[in-house]
Amino acid sequence: MGSVKAELLRLWKWPATWVLIGVWLVMTLTFGYVFNYLALDGDMSSRGLSQQQMISAMQPENAGAAVVRGLPMFGGAIILVLAALAVGSGYGWGTWKTTLTAGPRRVSAVAGTLGALAVLVVVLVALTFVVDLGAAITVAWLQGWDWSLPGWAAAEALGASLLIAAMWTAFGVFLGVVTKGPALAVGLGLMWAIVTENLLRGVGALLGPVESLTEVLPGGSAGNLAGAVGGSGAPGVLTGVSGTTAALFLLGYVVVFAGAATLLKVRRDLV
Repeated sequence: MGSVKAELLRLWKWPATWVLIGVWLVMTLTFGYVFNYLALDGDMSSRGLSQQQMISAMQPENAGAAVVRGLPMFGGAIILVLAALAVGSGYGWGTWKTTLTAGPRRVSAVAGTLGALAVLVVVLVALTFVVDLGAAITVAWLQGWDWSLPGWAAAEALGASLLIAAMWTAFGVFLGVVTKGPALAVGLGLMWAIVTENLLRGVGALLGPVESLTEVLPGGSAGNLAGAVGGSGAPGVLTGVSGTTAALFLLGYVVVFAGAATLLKVRRDLV
């Protein structure tokens, strides 16, 4: 717990944490509500969205789906960057060397970082839900719609959001430990989350086995879980496999990435 508190204090005082959280909140508001609200009276045929689909996406009862909708790709990329920076920057600053030399046990130090990032992810998902719900209520009030508060479907969507965010966090931690620096970890993570898997899906349209593989890769699993809980209509959201299968793969990725990062930290980084 001491390691978790120390890491939380560091992340709380770190400007990059608040910059990335702010960027994500602006993105989810802009693409989830502002653009759709401005286009309510426009022609959305080019986006493949009917006016009723836009209205449904902005209803307060669908605020949970609005949270999970952005996490398979862009939100996940931001979380991955935050985790990679949180771990990788310690190599450049020399703080990992100091911690491993004079601080707690190596496993405790890594567990503290993982625990602090887990707390931060929960706060981020909860904050996103509150912001999206506030925006949805505002739009419903401005338009004079009949609306209701989120129900069980929102809780299911938020649970899926936490699992997706946990996977991207563990992936970022793993990349930060493997590369022993923030820049390469961030570059590799963004390339994978935004470019590589999308290219593989394009190739998969021609090659069946590759398409099946992309469904269970980290981004594909996140997209399928988001699609299973109602997060349709956003980049990266898929419906190729069931939500249960996608959730199991995401749990496996969390265990593998976090376990591999911890093992590397204990066995490789002796000082």
